[in-house]
Amino acid sequence: MNNRFDYVEFGECNMDDPFFASLKADYPEFTSWFRRKASASEKAYVHVDENGIHAFEYLKDECEEISLSDTTIPMKKRIKIGTLKIGDDLRGQRLGEGLIGIALWNWQASGYDEIYATVFPKHNTLIGLMDKFGFCRAGQNERGELIFLKSKLHLDTSDPYKMFPFLPGNFHYAKYIPIRATYHDTLFPYSMLARTKQTALNIAVANGISKMYIGTPQDTNLNYRPNTPILIYRISDAPNRRTYLSAVSSFGVVTNFHIIKQRGNELCSENDFIRIAGNKSFFSDAELRDIYRGNWNIVTIEVLYNGYFGEGNNVNHAWLKANGYFPAYPYKIDLPPEAFRHVLQKGGKDDESIIFHQP
Repeated sequence: MNNRFDYVEFGECNMDDPFFASLKADYPEFTSWFRRKASASEKAYVHVDENGIHAFEYLKDECEEISLSDTTIPMKKRIKIGTLKIGDDLRGQRLGEGLIGIALWNWQASGYDEIYATVFPKHNTLIGLMDKFGFCRAGQNERGELIFLKSKLHLDTSDPYKMFPFLPGNFHYAKYIPIRATYHDTLFPYSMLARTKQTALNIAVANGISKMYIGTPQDTNLNYRPNTPILIYRISDAPNRRTYLSAVSSFGVVTNFHIIKQRGNELCSENDFIRIAGNKSFFSDAELRDIYRGNWNIVTIEVLYNGYFGEGNNVNHAWLKANGYFPAYPYKIDLPPEAFRHVLQKGGKDDESIIFHQP
């Protein structure tokens, strides 16, 4: 296993890893349950490095009633996050965000209306993530676990995190974010391009789904607003055939936009710039300071990584140009909704399952 999430059989995981101690304490039946899953060759999403396991998630399709202490939620096809645990180390928040993202991508692919999880009240970090990503508290079961449920019928379309992995349907334009290949392949690790070897990934960035793009445009008067869909445009570093090798690989939505410096004027202090970038950017603090001191214009665009086209499906510059979707430098393009949908379709995506209209 490498330094990202891997989808592996239960039997490949060390049950004696200290990571599982709290699950064994909370669930007396955990060991026998885990062994049954291993015998059945079932799989889970796992993050592990030389120090052991840091995150674990098991998902399953379900069509059952959900029993609460005072009522019952009717039987319905759902995705259940059967087991979800994140380590207590400093990476926990980012790893947890990554696991929630994987679960919600699976839910989107299933076509089901609902996804849910059970969480003990003491797990504050996980509860915070559930709230952030639009899971609602449906009640409590007899074991004392809280039931968190997310439904397509009750999505908060004003908040990109609560909407995730769907994009709002009421947008007026979409934007490109141009990013050089080296940075792209670290910030967007799932967006694999044909014949592109992924480099080592910064764990704190690779497994989160909120990303911080730092740009140094010639003009900071840019039209990036929260809830605006975006296309991630990977600029090839190959000297030849760049129009065929530069391509849109991924898509998402803007969650925040900051002008840090404008024509040399510091609209944000150096320390505040580092704080804003946080652990969502590609750069170390020292590199961020160099960027701050060495550039005339600086902007940050925080985005949610809603999806990716995958190897062989990325939409290259030649096609975008031929269809009139790349008429200027990417920062300046406001892409009409129908053009954005067309790019998604060209990338092999069902735009109707990605762009959500409240029923």
